[in-house]
Amino acid sequence: MASVIHVVGAGLAGLSTAVQLSQAGAEVRLYEAANHAGGRCRSYFDKSLNQKIDNGNHLVLSGNKAVEKYLGLIDATNTLIAPEQAEYPFIDLRTGERWVVRPDRGKIPWSLLSGSRRVPGCSMVEYLKGINLAVAGADKTVWSCLDHQGPLYQRFWEPLAVSVLNTDPKEAAANLLWPVLRETFGRGEQACRPLIAKKGLSDSFVDPALSYLEKHSCNVMLGTRLKAIGLDGDRVRFLEFTDTRVDLEKGDRAVLAVPANVAHSLLPDLTVPNEFRAIVNAHFRLPPASSASTSFMGLVGGCGHWLFVRDDIASVTISAAEDLVEWSSEKVAQRLWPEVISALDLAQIPLGNYRIVKERRATFAQTPAQVKKRSGPKTQWKNLIVAGDWTDTGLPATIEGSLRSGEAAAKMILDGL
Repeated sequence: MASVIHVVGAGLAGLSTAVQLSQAGAEVRLYEAANHAGGRCRSYFDKSLNQKIDNGNHLVLSGNKAVEKYLGLIDATNTLIAPEQAEYPFIDLRTGERWVVRPDRGKIPWSLLSGSRRVPGCSMVEYLKGINLAVAGADKTVWSCLDHQGPLYQRFWEPLAVSVLNTDPKEAAANLLWPVLRETFGRGEQACRPLIAKKGLSDSFVDPALSYLEKHSCNVMLGTRLKAIGLDGDRVRFLEFTDTRVDLEKGDRAVLAVPANVAHSLLPDLTVPNEFRAIVNAHFRLPPASSASTSFMGLVGGCGHWLFVRDDIASVTISAAEDLVEWSSEKVAQRLWPEVISALDLAQIPLGNYRIVKERRATFAQTPAQVKKRSGPKTQWKNLIVAGDWTDTGLPATIEGSLRSGEAAAKMILDGL
């Protein structure tokens, strides 16, 4: 009998694992507790907005190799659009000042020698201090590595760090930010072009993956929650789901691709990060007469961090939102709407329909102490692998990190088989 790989969790880590294994010809079964796949990276139709929206906003870059490979496998590369040149528009909501960050074409940022190409008011010395991130030790924070007194910190480093790490830069691990910079901005303009989903995250990352798995005879079972894992010494003997029990035969493997807190509840002996940070996403319907000339924008000096626009929906992302997540949805909307109309240079129009999405445990707290609790895909149980953005991918808890964790899990299983 051929070995069966049981993948529990159909977020991006689980989908990535299942796709990689199916591509290699393995027999895969995919289980998901929710009635939909994608985890935090998904789209759905919102009745109050009468529009499809993304559960949360995610920005991927052209230098994200795992994203490129994954989308290539599931034939979804053309579902993302990128500008002809990497540009990152910003607005300071306090002063109304606007600027655009344009990375150099080559690896060496020669343009920083020109004051007109730097972030307004920033000196060359401030930029040079960014090299501290490259040599940061495991206990260093972003705050301790950079010149946080200068305008560059407030106008570039802070919004970048908080969005990538979803953790206040004062406590965020510096050695997680550097790999992102090295693989994108450090490789020149072609590697850091922002990629935006044409229709939505599900159309790019989820639905094509499910179609791919169906074509490869992978049985996908939604609405199937894992209740317990039966252990016998150093092996998993069975997986107990809500309505069924699955016994693992001698050559079978299991991949646990669930959030860190869920993994720990199933396997208390598993070491996982145990502190988390929230993200709040606010979606607003724009008035019919309005038009936006931008697809995304960085926000400085306000409550929001990034603004995304698709069709007539403007979405604001607030990372490390531990305080905001406690607010009522109405209060969040009223706080953010003035920032939206200011950033988009719209008239003082009243707040219309909106949807506030709160994720209390969006990512693990990416602090030095919590990063040390990340584990690799291997566990103490010989036939059990773990995957997820909380595992030790060397990257922050991002789409790229999730997909790489799936690659690592699949490789370990295929190498073992």
